[in-house]
Amino acid sequence: MKIAAITATAVLFLGTFAPVNGYAIKGNTVNCRSGPGTSYGVKKTYKKGQNVSISCQTAGPSVSGNSIWDKTSDGCYVADYYVSTGSNGYVATKCSTGGGTGGGSSGSYCPKINSAGINMVAKFEGFVARPKPDPIGLPTVGYGHLCKQKNCAEV
Repeated sequence: MKIAAITATAVLFLGTFAPVNGYAIKGNTVNCRSGPGTSYGVKKTYKKGQNVSISCQTAGPSVSGNSIWDKTSDGCYVADYYVSTGSNGYVATKCSTGGGTGGGSSGSYCPKINSAGINMVAKFEGFVARPKPDPIGLPTVGYGHLCKQKNCAEV
């Protein structure tokens, strides 16, 4: 009897802290598109309450005041407005390729830059010696480098 009670308690306890397999869709039927915007074709739809995993995020046309688009693990884009991420900002890395205006770090989005470009980035970004959240909350270091690992270990 004690073992059954302990097992039941453990199951309830572990169930409370089980990892989340994505973010819930909050619209009734939400279109997942081939690119970040309503002008792109619909690849699939998600139902309200269905969980989606976000592989990256990018900027796109605003939907109800939110211009972030989430690329799902299915390879299509959903307006962040319809995904319960718990934030109005980015919760995943910025997409580095494949539509939209979002980019990743300068190493993957803009592989070559001349000295005038470097000077412009230095002027507008400013130098940050230690990892620090940028204006939208993403950790950056140096001259606008977006950290991809904890504490910018890749730098």
